[in-house]
Amino acid sequence: MKVCFNKYVNLCFLLFFCFNVSAQEEIQKPVIASPWSAEVDKMSPHQEYPRPQMKRDNWINLNGQWDYAILAKGNSVTEIFQGKITVPFPVESSLSGVGKKVGKDNEIWYSRSFDLGSKQRKGKVLLHFGAVDWEAEVFVNGKSVGIHQGGYDPFYFDISGALNKGNRQEIKVRVWDPSDDGPQPRGKQVNVPKGIWYTPVTGIWQTVWLESVPESHITRIKNSSDLSKGSIKVKIDVSEDERADGIRVAAFANGELVAQQTGKPGSGVELMIQNPKQWSPNSPFLYDLEISLLSGNRVIDVVESYAAIREISMGYDENGIRRMLLNGEYLFQYGPLDQGWWPDGLYTAPNEEALLFDIMKTKEMGFNMIRKHVKVEPARWYYHCDRLGLLVWQDMPNGDHGNQWEQRPGIIGKGTDRERTAESEAIYKKEWKAIMDANYNFPSIVVWVPFNEAWGQFKTREITEWTRTYDPSRLVNSASGGNFEMQGASITGDILDLHNYPAAVMPDPALYGGDNIIVLGEFGGLGLPIEGHTWQEKDNWGYQSFEDKDALSKRYGELVASMVTLIKAGLSAAVYTQTTDVEVETNGLMTYDRKIVKFDEAWMKDLHQKLYDVGIELERK
Repeated sequence: MKVCFNKYVNLCFLLFFCFNVSAQEEIQKPVIASPWSAEVDKMSPHQEYPRPQMKRDNWINLNGQWDYAILAKGNSVTEIFQGKITVPFPVESSLSGVGKKVGKDNEIWYSRSFDLGSKQRKGKVLLHFGAVDWEAEVFVNGKSVGIHQGGYDPFYFDISGALNKGNRQEIKVRVWDPSDDGPQPRGKQVNVPKGIWYTPVTGIWQTVWLESVPESHITRIKNSSDLSKGSIKVKIDVSEDERADGIRVAAFANGELVAQQTGKPGSGVELMIQNPKQWSPNSPFLYDLEISLLSGNRVIDVVESYAAIREISMGYDENGIRRMLLNGEYLFQYGPLDQGWWPDGLYTAPNEEALLFDIMKTKEMGFNMIRKHVKVEPARWYYHCDRLGLLVWQDMPNGDHGNQWEQRPGIIGKGTDRERTAESEAIYKKEWKAIMDANYNFPSIVVWVPFNEAWGQFKTREITEWTRTYDPSRLVNSASGGNFEMQGASITGDILDLHNYPAAVMPDPALYGGDNIIVLGEFGGLGLPIEGHTWQEKDNWGYQSFEDKDALSKRYGELVASMVTLIKAGLSAAVYTQTTDVEVETNGLMTYDRKIVKFDEAWMKDLHQKLYDVGIELERK
């Protein structure tokens, strides 16, 4: 009787503790939501296949209603849950159905059951997570199948050995995320949001899914191209199994077979394309790929993918100024700083239509590039950029702040690299590599950005050179906005990237343009708060604020016009801040809820074309 009583007391204490923690950490619900918020089906959100670069038919989407509990860090596997959460929306978001903070002293636990038939269990069963912020331990039927650290890269575990004999299976996931109390990459997330820093994001925030694969199966593909040959290169990694002895890769253009090649597992093939079509923002042509793993003449495994023929490089203009080239020609790159935040989903767009909306509007406004700012998007976001023709500069999400920021190049005595711990450095390097690996196949990505405005910046030269060596097919913007590492008269990396608000300016090309591509990595930030469409009712801000759309447009037009002279002098690219308002920032091209576009899209497209025309004239010279 005493044992039963003690169990009852412990259970009551646990229930009290769980609910008490949650009640103290509730987030005030936002006063605005996107148009897609009401359309979210909490039972089955984000049902699209999550990995467009490596598609298989036999898969199960596990998004939807899961049980959750917020418990003190260090608890063992729990059977006590506090309610339902809609996966894949982060727990702090309103679309999750929870809207609570977790913090460094707590963990969030997830649980759900699902059925897995005998046909779906042939071979191996892989459990995939698009992204979980930050440390996730996964349990299947009570057995730990693995731990992953990293908030921005996809991962999976082979759960075949943990499955029950019957159809019914159970998954539990434990997640810990210290936000800005830890050294890990976390982008703009902070525990106390203000200014340019936003609400924390914890837990599962991208699609959870299962796929069944053969014992011998393709584990990874790496697609690239050779512009000079007009060829597509595909490298295929396979599971360790002697039954597979060949690979076959076929390329299709608009459904018609244009090339086919065979090779050995673990190796690569090169497909020579007759009359190759190059990928560019004006003509984003993609070749469909079918990749087969063979045992003799028998197909063991097959995946669908795609690739493009394009090249990003550097060259000199007639004045000896370095320029950024696409497919061997100078193209002025211009786009918005895109942070990818939502008032209702935070890191997670409400649905596929919403995810696509920002990209479509960017294209309709006449931009040809997007800088994805200190966040990594789901694979489908890059897929849409690939097929619609938008160049992407991909930032590494920052973390572990502390060093001073110096915006001017060539300054001694300020803006040195941060001394990070060995653990902090290892976390950064591991996740940066994982992000590059996961997104290598997307042809839209043309620039890697390891650091921004000195946020946690360390060992700049080492990280930059590693990035260039690891992926020589793209350019490296080593330090966007400052804390430049000098090598003689040049900057480490390919690009010298200045930030300036609100005016458009650039470093003197006579001093720096001979060795580095000169870009304006951030400028503008023109603010217009619109009543009824702001994160909070007052205290919103922009770098320069206006009272109506006409005044805003007039000033924007002046900024764009001023860039014509800069482009002629040596400016290769510019990034305007920003795509949307984000929380208290009201300097977006659109409101945070996406219900109002602050500019006329057709007017913007015509305005931006004048910038590209300058580049075309320079190319002709």
